[in-house]
Amino acid sequence: MPLAATASSSAALRADDVSVAYDGVDVVRGARLELRPGCVTALVGPNGSGKSTLLRTLARLQKPRTGSLTLAAPPRGDDRAGEWAEDAAPGPAKDTFRPLDPASGGPSHGHGHGHDQSQGEGVDGFELSLRQFARRVALLTQGRPTPGGLSVRDVVEFGRYPHRGRWGRSDPDGPAAVDRALELTGVADLADRGVDQLSGGQLQRVWLASCLAQDTGVLLLDEPTTYLDLRYQVELLDLVRDLADSGRIAVGVVLHDLDQAAALADRIVVLSEGRIVAEGDPGDVLTPRLLTDVWGIRIDVDTDPTTGHLRTRAIGRHHTRADTPVR
Repeated sequence: MPLAATASSSAALRADDVSVAYDGVDVVRGARLELRPGCVTALVGPNGSGKSTLLRTLARLQKPRTGSLTLAAPPRGDDRAGEWAEDAAPGPAKDTFRPLDPASGGPSHGHGHGHDQSQGEGVDGFELSLRQFARRVALLTQGRPTPGGLSVRDVVEFGRYPHRGRWGRSDPDGPAAVDRALELTGVADLADRGVDQLSGGQLQRVWLASCLAQDTGVLLLDEPTTYLDLRYQVELLDLVRDLADSGRIAVGVVLHDLDQAAALADRIVVLSEGRIVAEGDPGDVLTPRLLTDVWGIRIDVDTDPTTGHLRTRAIGRHHTRADTPVR
């Protein structure tokens, strides 16, 4: 299962024809998308559109009914390349899983749509053990519990677990990775404080630091600004943008706020009823007609004169004139 080097223009994670079902009903249908290093991809859509389910499937927390996940190797010269190559031993590990083959009801062993690993395009995400997968993909979920009796540093060190091996092998890069994550997220001065003493914004930064200590090529975030005060929302999204701009990380994020998505993302993926209905640059995707069709309420779009970013406004029946058309 060879791993090939990839340029920053190549996808760090690619999903092909991913479908996910709950109780026999598809909630994600035939999704195809790519996450690229240096790029923030935002998944948006109404409640129940499948955006969080799709993100959880990319993180292998949700088992798909069909489809494939392909992970690229890091570029030549990346200091993660050696460890990733160690994971390329032939044969699936014991704790792998893969989608069911609709024809047989058993595991599917195809990669789908012509993406053959022998061509050096990457590694099948379903062939990796959970530990191997966690060296490549980190996920920040919403509503994580606050652990008691642990310091900030203790929590951030959790992110090094995939690198320590099944038998607790040494992790010489661990201390530096933890220190770097603490600094990047601005919580280094809180390292010895108990996490149960932190504000919601501080705690979310600590969990993000734990993800960064994982030192993965892909970072997934599920509505990371939920429950945060406005200041902490802005600071967290600024940090995510900075991480993507480093060029080392591909970011996929589910956002409920369309204005935040427009300001943060390089690409926006719109889901409706489990399907991707639009994908592209914010200016091409966030149009009044598409948003009005998907959300079922009139949504106007203009440009913020201060920031230059797109901004949206939902128009209720008390805020519009009947003779004003949707463009």
